[in-house]
Amino acid sequence: DFATPRAVLTGHDYEITCAAICAELGLVISGSKEGPCLVHSMNGDLLRTLEGPERLQGAESCLRPKLIQASREGHCVIYYENGLFCVFSVNGRLQATMETDDKIR
Repeated sequence: DFATPRAVLTGHDYEITCAAICAELGLVISGSKEGPCLVHSMNGDLLRTLEGPERLQGAESCLRPKLIQASREGHCVIYYENGLFCVFSVNGRLQATMETDDKIR
């Protein structure tokens, strides 16, 4: 038996640095080295882009996501390289942010 991919996710221009799968909602959330986080369906359809607050204001500091976690309630927490946490709704709306100087792993 050979393993075959269920879907091919497209949309990132750079290597993937983090990803989370939320099977309850049928979503895959991924972040790339020099780009925003993307939300795909389990079938591979690109649903939306999650833009951090600085990115919306023109700065580039939310381009490097390091960690992603999704909940079955429809929340996505992203930790960026610059020490910023962002919480998004499943619809891509930014709900909260928090900065930290601590090293997060």
